[in-house]
Amino acid sequence: MYAIVSIAGQQFKVAKDQQIFVHRLQGDEGASIEFDSVLLAENEGSFKLGADLQGAKVSAKIVSHLKGDKVIIFKKKRRKGYKKKNGHRQQFTKIEITGITL
Repeated sequence: MYAIVSIAGQQFKVAKDQQIFVHRLQGDEGASIEFDSVLLAENEGSFKLGADLQGAKVSAKIVSHLKGDKVIIFKKKRRKGYKKKNGHRQQFTKIEITGITL
């Protein structure tokens, strides 16, 4: 059984006991959260989508908050003496899917 759910503006294919990284979510470590924007669900070969998913939820638990790898942004214009270096580390939340209810 799996479901496609929208979390923080992105779509993820999730299954029970799976751990995924999503953009930073509000909440403490160990807190449980629910996502009600389920787009598609599959159960033993039968698919449900649209109006069939009224009341469907995906429950998860926040495992930890962490930062991703550093991304370096370097801009340069040749023969002009223009160089600009910048870095960024994205904030992520690691969640574990605890259940899918249809």
